[in-house]
Amino acid sequence: MDDRATTSGTTTRRAPGAPALAAELRVAVMRTSRRLRLESTDQISPGQFSVLAVLDRQGPSTPRELAVAEHVQPPSMTRTIGLLEELGLVARTDHPTDGRQVLMSLTDAGRATIRETRRRRDAWLAKRLAELEPHERATLQEAAAILLRVSDR
Repeated sequence: MDDRATTSGTTTRRAPGAPALAAELRVAVMRTSRRLRLESTDQISPGQFSVLAVLDRQGPSTPRELAVAEHVQPPSMTRTIGLLEELGLVARTDHPTDGRQVLMSLTDAGRATIRETRRRRDAWLAKRLAELEPHERATLQEAAAILLRVSDR
């Protein structure tokens, strides 16, 4: 299906249907996400950062809760937690009500890693957004709200 229309000799772009728009958005969002992930500390992987971000949002969590939040198997989470613990980014404490469980929480170094990574990502994106025309930034502001609605469904 052609997404162009010709009026008075001028070719304009029609709004794509949902399947075509889905494909365009998927590519754009994935490329942007991949590029933002590069703006991180060299110390940890994107998956490890994601675990730190969960702890930042949710607070202390059990390894099982982290595995569920990250959609990974518990043994994988155990390895990730171990590496983060070795780096001094998370700490292990006893669960207050269940002696068989432990809670993982961020250390000061873990919080600093999150702050620095977010600062770097925001700076990269702000620089790129500053290169756009004002009307393009306004469009992206509207799109951000829409994308949040789409992703929360």
